[in-house]
Amino acid sequence: MGREPYAPRRSARPVTTQASPTPVVHPGRWPDVARVPHAPLRAAVVERLLDRVATRRALRVEGPDGRVRRPAPPGAPVLRLHRPRAFAHRVGESGLIGFGEAYQAGDWDSPGLVALLTALATDPQTLVPGFAQRLRRLHVRRPPREDLPTAANARRNIHRHYDLSNELFALFLDPTMTYSSALFPTGSDGKPMAGFAGLPAAQHRKIDRLLDLAHVGPDTRVLEIGTGWGELAIRAAARGARVVSLTLSEEQLALARRRIADAGRQHRAEVRLCDYREAEGTYDAVVSVEMIEAVGRPFWPEYFTTLDRRLAPGGRVALQAITMPHERMLAAADTHTWILKYIFPGGLIPSVRAIVESAAHHTGLRVASVQAYGPHYAETLRLWRERFTAHARDVAALGFDEVFRRTWELYLAYSEAGFRSGYLDVHQLLLTREESTT
Repeated sequence: MGREPYAPRRSARPVTTQASPTPVVHPGRWPDVARVPHAPLRAAVVERLLDRVATRRALRVEGPDGRVRRPAPPGAPVLRLHRPRAFAHRVGESGLIGFGEAYQAGDWDSPGLVALLTALATDPQTLVPGFAQRLRRLHVRRPPREDLPTAANARRNIHRHYDLSNELFALFLDPTMTYSSALFPTGSDGKPMAGFAGLPAAQHRKIDRLLDLAHVGPDTRVLEIGTGWGELAIRAAARGARVVSLTLSEEQLALARRRIADAGRQHRAEVRLCDYREAEGTYDAVVSVEMIEAVGRPFWPEYFTTLDRRLAPGGRVALQAITMPHERMLAAADTHTWILKYIFPGGLIPSVRAIVESAAHHTGLRVASVQAYGPHYAETLRLWRERFTAHARDVAALGFDEVFRRTWELYLAYSEAGFRSGYLDVHQLLLTREESTT
């Protein structure tokens, strides 16, 4: 069956609508979640490391009987082990992939999942001692070759995430159907003032900043790489621009076209089912929002060459990208992770340095400005996560089983924790050619 079991399929039978620490795991749909490995020596190491990590990060560890295995100060993040043996063997065999699969299977839980994951994501290089890191490198897995986002594989990778169901995404996204970081107003303390009612305006603020960065106005020829569900194309067309937007998701293609038509912008915005490598024409502005993460490191030169080739003289490129520190990016570059296995196959989050160097080494483009706003992504993800959790009954009604819901709850919480800890950031970047002015 290849990689298909890891693309969660809708269940043909009724599913529960209340999250449970012991979900029913369908072995055909979730083979590595259903299977509990046997790794006694590594499990013993995990048991010892868990006590060490709990002490270093001030975590409260509870056993299945409610007994406190490792006390901590009041208010400390809680790791609640429902099946300690399965947890230790999964983590022992597969590291962080096993940690995620243990959550999917209900081996552990937490009443404050984001707080726990934030504590674990802070300074990850110090989480375990050096000897354990060396042991990890002995059995770390490389990403599967079939997930490499070549022109032949990219559409399948996109299909596994973005073609799950437009109705699923509509349950937790705001009415703009924007699946990237919003940009909220900030208070006197500089922190984002986030609330779901203000999310559409915050998404428009983000889009408008990118369009301003690219100097998009009347009759600007715009190429968008990565359509999403069409909100940026609609917004650019409303300025009088002429937009060609590319996507590899058939679900997004259909809904984006419908939304553009409903907005009365179909004569100025066109959506094509097309790989970025097959883009044609030249444009005054190229805009791409959180798409580079799916490109894959081996194809960054081709991605930036495409941007350069499609940009008209004097044009501007505006990118929004999730980023991580350069050294962490290098460490993750050849590592198969839980996120790659279950959420975003084939991708890699770049560093700002990698973007700067890739553009400089392979094109005439140069990064002219960079602006970060990671705390805004943490708040965006919080709002999505709360909506997703609140709509558990509706997710089930769409036919997705409880393991899928736990998978996505962990994904959203894990991502939020990445931004809260500073392990992840998000940037808007302007790229121009040297002859252009900024």
